[in-house]
Amino acid sequence: MGVPMPYRSVDRRRILAAAALGRSLDEPGPAPDEGDAFQAVTGELLDVSPHLILIETPEGRHERLVIAPWATAWRGENVAPADLPRGANVIIRALRSGRVVDRIWADITRITGVIRSIGAESRDQTVELYCGPHRGHRTIVVPYGASGRLRVRHPKFEPGYLFDAIGVREDGVAKARLPATSQPPYRWTAVPKPPPGYGGTQSRISGTATWSDAFDYAERGAAYPMLERSDADCQDTGVSCTGLPYLALGSTLTVRNVCAGRTSALPLAACGCMAGRFCDRCLECGTSPRGRIVELSATSFVELGGDLTKGCFNARIGPG
Repeated sequence: MGVPMPYRSVDRRRILAAAALGRSLDEPGPAPDEGDAFQAVTGELLDVSPHLILIETPEGRHERLVIAPWATAWRGENVAPADLPRGANVIIRALRSGRVVDRIWADITRITGVIRSIGAESRDQTVELYCGPHRGHRTIVVPYGASGRLRVRHPKFEPGYLFDAIGVREDGVAKARLPATSQPPYRWTAVPKPPPGYGGTQSRISGTATWSDAFDYAERGAAYPMLERSDADCQDTGVSCTGLPYLALGSTLTVRNVCAGRTSALPLAACGCMAGRFCDRCLECGTSPRGRIVELSATSFVELGGDLTKGCFNARIGPG
């Protein structure tokens, strides 16, 4: 996790936008009046027992957290927190000012892109994906044991079709384990157009929020499909079946998890051109309208109450 984003300073853009629009320059993050906030804690696992976990954060700090009796963990499958391996990269959903562990995801990755080629030297399949102009190409492995589950949700397992899975990093290799969505039936260049007169004028827009591991480790922020091409330096932006309005990098977006009743103000830090090509729905809390309207960093997704292995939540967004 942690692919650098080749954009101009998002923080500087946010400061200039606040000054130009006369808005307060609040720090991005969860709304303060929605109960006990979730806090995402990330780092390398140094030691763990049934009751305590010790990690080293990206800044080099050592953090010791209490593991709640109900806490669960995932590393390719559900495991007991005490069974996680030392050295794993973990994302922890914590309560009570970040001191009590509620959920742990270890070595998790999300694999989103367009299938370019499929090879098989053994029962496992090697898949090359195109993940957009900012994220480049990525080679992943679909283990034989996970292939049946993935193929049920990805029936067009062939070049030119979209692919989205939750996986785990093992020995530097990304291995797909769970389908993150039902594959759209169209080729990646044939995204349906928004309904006539839909979008563009609404102050709040509903749809699907997902997450990506293409942000820097522990970064809080969002990627958005409808950015000006010259602003995002991306020829693939501006595609969505939702009819989203255009926004600028560095602006602030308010994101609400309708399922969990949690809201966060987040900076637009990246181009979400690949997310905009998925005209799917999230089924985790009711059924969302079609279209991915925002793609969050893993940290922001967790702090909004999202479950990384489920991959989405029903969201409502608007200008910050």
